[in-house]
Amino acid sequence: MSILIAEHQHALYRDLLAAAAPDLVLRSSADPEELARLAGDCPIWLGCPDLLVPLLRQGLKPAWLQSTWAGITPMLASELPRDYRLSRAVGIFGQVMAEYVLTYILAHERQLLARLASQVERRWDNRLPHSLAGRRVLIVGSGDIGQSVARFLQPFGVELHGIAREPRPLEPFREVAGLPELAGQAAQADYLINLLPDTPATRDLYDAALFAQLKPSALFINAGRGVAVVDADLVAALEEGRLAGAVIDVCREEPLPAEHPFWNAPRLLLTGHSSAPTLPGPMAELFLDNLQRYRRDEPLRGQVDFQRGY
Repeated sequence: MSILIAEHQHALYRDLLAAAAPDLVLRSSADPEELARLAGDCPIWLGCPDLLVPLLRQGLKPAWLQSTWAGITPMLASELPRDYRLSRAVGIFGQVMAEYVLTYILAHERQLLARLASQVERRWDNRLPHSLAGRRVLIVGSGDIGQSVARFLQPFGVELHGIAREPRPLEPFREVAGLPELAGQAAQADYLINLLPDTPATRDLYDAALFAQLKPSALFINAGRGVAVVDADLVAALEEGRLAGAVIDVCREEPLPAEHPFWNAPRLLLTGHSSAPTLPGPMAELFLDNLQRYRRDEPLRGQVDFQRGY
């Protein structure tokens, strides 16, 4: 059984898979023309959507496609086929996303950027910081990644609340409310963290009405999808002092155009879609686990429901 590896780091993936499973027949490239030549003889594809979507557009199709991205929105375009098995990357982003979120929560609580500005201005800044203990953190998107972030934050004594599609008890959250309760929950949050995927139900959630509910001291972190935020409304909220700051990892258009207002918005930090990179080692392990499941005709980890969109 031949496997197509369509990745920018395809040689590394090939080496990892060959070492773990020498019996696999591996074909790999990052060149679109070479991938098109190889794809027809490979029933299983492993790789990133930006290299695989063009193959689907050409009429090529696998029996199973394992995406190396958590987000598979490009695969869901209406003109693309849906009569194959698709799985997204799951279970490998929790720690790196938690490290990202913790970095910027601590930076905000300890006023890191303000102190750097004070140093540049040669101004002694002896304001005393607060502790994270007792801070209310609302994680919007309480799936695998959201739970990992919550577990990392738990030892700091924060009060953990979550938002999911439907309310349910879920460790380590004190409470997980349904998406319709977002505004009320956000109004009480010191830290509002968006980790939602891109679905029709999650677009334009963070608008002027939502930002109007926030505490002026709240920090908003978006590491989910850019389409969840109404950009102009976030900029206006920052300019009017309706929230303390925003850390934006994902945008509607990437790279962000030079004329976009995010570049000059007050107290907004851009992190260039760097929050949770795919690490080849864990990704290769996930693929091999799913390969065994595929051979046994079992449900795949991260198997996508095309109707639901994730």
